[in-house]
Amino acid sequence: MMTSQAIAAVPATQGTYRSDAVRLFAGFAGLGAAAVNLAVASSLFAAAGADFPGRTAGAAAALLWGAALLGWTVAGLTRNRFPMPRASALLLAGAAATHVAAVVLGAGSGMAGLGISHLAALLLTLMILAATSWLGRRSPGVAGGPGRNASGRLGAGTLLAAAFAGALLVAAITTPGLAASTAGQFAVPHGEHAGSHHSP
Repeated sequence: MMTSQAIAAVPATQGTYRSDAVRLFAGFAGLGAAAVNLAVASSLFAAAGADFPGRTAGAAAALLWGAALLGWTVAGLTRNRFPMPRASALLLAGAAATHVAAVVLGAGSGMAGLGISHLAALLLTLMILAATSWLGRRSPGVAGGPGRNASGRLGAGTLLAAAFAGALLVAAITTPGLAASTAGQFAVPHGEHAGSHHSP
């Protein structure tokens, strides 16, 4: 017969599944946002020059943010807890505002693809903010404490399904953002070659 402590531990263990699913979703979105920001940096570096000196500064900022976001996401997934929750929330909100400004102000810049990349990065950033905010509200007690019931628990199969759905959603947003960047526009489609090996 199970002891009362063992019985109490079962809901606590099961209650972590939903937090795990949200944490994975935040991690997927973080990796996607980091990749898109790095793609934005490459686009701005490629377009920078004497006529557009400000693009170099924007490229450097996107590069640093993309690298920082990548490190933060990897640390969060490795430690099962995203570091510096308050500071990261402020930085993510600032990044979202920057992406909005870039979409609005860059409409007539002649870099239509960059607007798509910024839009993808914006959506991914908002997804990270929403997920980490939810996790922050759960942090005092992952099991939920009083008032939480079985509806907050996910089985292992449901966890895998939620992770798969989250990965698909993030990929659906990240892929167009990467494809719209300068690097994405010059990428060779799968199954094709950069040049023809056959003479006419």
